[in-house]
Amino acid sequence: MEKLARKDVQALTPYLSARRLGGQGDVWLNANESPFNNEYVVNGNSLNRYSECQPEPLIRAYAEYAGVRPDQVLTSRGADESIELLIRTFCEAGEDSILFCPPTYGMYSISAETFGVVRKTVPLTEDWQLNMPEITKQIDGVKLVFVCSPNNPTGNLLNRGDIEALLEMTAGKALVVVDEAYIDFCPEASTVDLLVRYPNLAILRTMSKAFALAGLRCGFTLANTQVIQLMLKVIAPYPVPVPVTEIACQALSEVGLARMKYQVLDLCANRAYLQAGLSMLPGVQVFDGYGNYLLVKFEDAELLFTALWDNGIILRRSPIEGCIRISVGNREECEKTLTFIRQQLA
Repeated sequence: MEKLARKDVQALTPYLSARRLGGQGDVWLNANESPFNNEYVVNGNSLNRYSECQPEPLIRAYAEYAGVRPDQVLTSRGADESIELLIRTFCEAGEDSILFCPPTYGMYSISAETFGVVRKTVPLTEDWQLNMPEITKQIDGVKLVFVCSPNNPTGNLLNRGDIEALLEMTAGKALVVVDEAYIDFCPEASTVDLLVRYPNLAILRTMSKAFALAGLRCGFTLANTQVIQLMLKVIAPYPVPVPVTEIACQALSEVGLARMKYQVLDLCANRAYLQAGLSMLPGVQVFDGYGNYLLVKFEDAELLFTALWDNGIILRRSPIEGCIRISVGNREECEKTLTFIRQQLA
């Protein structure tokens, strides 16, 4: 059967999500999930009917939260579907390119490869910022530029001036897609205000992180109306299940938003606790993080990672040499992880 598949699919190395990598333990800090398991009520009264393609209550609620108009919002099955929709909408297979800046989220590359779209990479600078001179050299033929801020896995924010320069550079030629999956932990750094000035800006959002709804698979694209209308031409007929709309609307209610903001404050405090504790250990470098995770460099990261894994503390290997990414959990999980690492390095 493999011979029946497209050649680029045969050669494809799949994205190894946290769940695909597996592991067994009682401390799961490998997928940037929230430790909060909030309760919701689903009435299930209309499950015999198809859902709306873009449920109006959900679109309206997220538009109000994000500070945009409803016609600037598209909801999808997580931000991952938004990545695919943008590529399918704007890129001709075998002709156009996307550009992204590793180390960063791996699905930009895999989604493009799946659809036969050329991938161009311009690595981040040593301080993990956009390499603008190199991007300028590579921009010909590019239809989509993906940047992530806060960036996964490094955790840092990209310079806003560079994002604006990128938007200026690509005006009328390409879209700049700013992945803001973790922006709810630092909302002041959002680029949403730039939508007024730049018709070639698209922003990815998700409810998987700060809203503690990773299992719901609910994401959003924020963009100008023309971009949203084009994406609606290629989206599946019924992308949002009825229970997803019900739960997401509850999470975006006044009570839901207050709870989310309280939980974000709690996670930011735990992030500071982890950062302070790890920074005191010999041979450990903790990078500043603005999401719900930290990138940490150890003298022997692989040995430590294996020891943690074998003892039920499941973290995430990083593509950056010598580094481990640690999601921020509840205080008990953070204390257990820090104590184990401290004992291993003693």
